[in-house]
Amino acid sequence: MSSTQSLVALMKAELKSQGLSYAELAEALDLSESSVKRMLAPGGEMPLSRVDEVCRVLKLDFAELAARLAAQAPELRVLSLEQEKAVVASPVLLLIAICCLSHWALEDVLSRYRIAEAEAVAALAQLDRLGVIELRPHNRYKLKVAKTLRWRPQGPVMTFFRERVMADFFAGGFDGEGELLTLVHGEFGAGHARELAERLQRAADDFARQHLLDQKLPSAEKRPYSVVIGLRSWVFEAFRDLERPGLGLTKTPNGRSR
Repeated sequence: MSSTQSLVALMKAELKSQGLSYAELAEALDLSESSVKRMLAPGGEMPLSRVDEVCRVLKLDFAELAARLAAQAPELRVLSLEQEKAVVASPVLLLIAICCLSHWALEDVLSRYRIAEAEAVAALAQLDRLGVIELRPHNRYKLKVAKTLRWRPQGPVMTFFRERVMADFFAGGFDGEGELLTLVHGEFGAGHARELAERLQRAADDFARQHLLDQKLPSAEKRPYSVVIGLRSWVFEAFRDLERPGLGLTKTPNGRSR
């Protein structure tokens, strides 16, 4: 995320924390609400003079806003092996970690799941010690990792996913409203594969952004969705067995194809 985008994101977070709507900001700036939405949208333009005006509405000076921006630590995209081991060691800790990645408040977790408040708070404290979140007063927290966190390919979390989650996920019909399952096979150069992987990562980022945008919707209007994105050099095992020697994928010492 660029510095400008980060500054706008910080302003939007401050608006939310102060309970100010776009309509109220628009009125204070003598602009239309649609103009404010365009200004704060990804890729929107905000001149420095407008930044000062928004700061005035927020009762902040630009120096304070810039200091907050500078203090923001870069988000982690990958956890260490030790962090992943700790997260999957307890079902409750894993659940709380996933809820934190989805920006759930503690109250939301307790209303959905049969977990004692003390147990949930203890899990938040452990995630704070692990460096996944920064625990704040009143059991609020700030994520220190990206929502599109990439789990280690052969790490503890992905092992848990393969053994306990994958079959359950793909057992669905994928024929509900807004659901999709597609498998596409092709052959292309390694450079193009890397470009495609980057585009797929952006799709995951879009999914995460939409989740954040829809947090304002009432619970009755939301449904839980999950997306799994995978890209690898692979041929179905039954097809590999029919390939002529020397023409197909080779196998690594651990039995995986490449």
